[in-house]
Amino acid sequence: MVTIYDVSERAGVSLATVSRVMNKNARVSDKTKEKVQRAMEELGYRPNAIAKGLASNRSNSVGVLISELHGPFYGMMMSAIETELRKYDIHSIFAAGHSDAAKEEDAVNFLLSRRCDALILYVEAVSDEFLEALNAQGTPIVVLGRDIKSLATQCINLDNEQGGYLAAKCLLEAGHRSIAYLAGPLWKHDTQERLAGHRRALAEYKLTFDERLLYEGDFQEESGVSGLNQLLAVGEPFSALACGNDEMAAGAMAAAREAGLALPDDLSIVGFDNVAYSRFVFPKLSTVNYPVRDMAAMATHWVLRHVYDQGRLSIENTFSPQLVGRDSVHRRD
Repeated sequence: MVTIYDVSERAGVSLATVSRVMNKNARVSDKTKEKVQRAMEELGYRPNAIAKGLASNRSNSVGVLISELHGPFYGMMMSAIETELRKYDIHSIFAAGHSDAAKEEDAVNFLLSRRCDALILYVEAVSDEFLEALNAQGTPIVVLGRDIKSLATQCINLDNEQGGYLAAKCLLEAGHRSIAYLAGPLWKHDTQERLAGHRRALAEYKLTFDERLLYEGDFQEESGVSGLNQLLAVGEPFSALACGNDEMAAGAMAAAREAGLALPDDLSIVGFDNVAYSRFVFPKLSTVNYPVRDMAAMATHWVLRHVYDQGRLSIENTFSPQLVGRDSVHRRD
């Protein structure tokens, strides 16, 4: 059986150089690359993951920890990471933390036990202090969706406060003044930031947020249904609803129809995330674009640059949300 050692001898280069060629490292000259590739062809050598990492003491795998393994938002995140890593013959190992600190810590330990070269973390429950301590252990980490000052260059985040502001501003500019708010779990950073942006937009119009029109959901469609029903039961009229994400917005739209409301004439709705199906519900959902694919790809580029020596890849740490206006917001005269 032909091994990486045989390729090294035939090409007259070190094991590390063979590994760099197989990992498509830009620091290898074209001449050396040709020698190694010719040796592999002559010997009939087919690289495998273990051999590729042998000389560099790498597993050629990246651990990815996210909150859930289902739903369009996390699907886009996983797809973007896997696609970018595959370009460099690096594999992904996925784990879910389910927004629970103990489960997130357990998942981190699992990924470390798999000898991952780096970790991409979309975590919500573990503390900043936990992530700082993890970073000090030596395995490179990049954090998605959070802004931790001590790890600022290793965080890829969204300006959620601005996103919440844009969603509310859309409704306010359309003439709505009584606006209900369907939030995600209030302990989560992104929920707090989006709600803060919502309050800021109201304050610009000299309006006070009506706490009676706030419902805490869980980012799932079912809480959009229960949330709208609860808000209607309060008895305080509202003409518009801002939702913490598109899944809850879809649930709220279904509940509104069940309650006999016409959309958007009786109730305008705006979401957050801009997941694929927001274009296909009826009416098409106005929402705030969360560039999750671009952010996940950027987190992957951070790993490729800092762990796999792909220095040409530039890094952007903070992304800006954009309003996507569609048909679910009715302009009041």
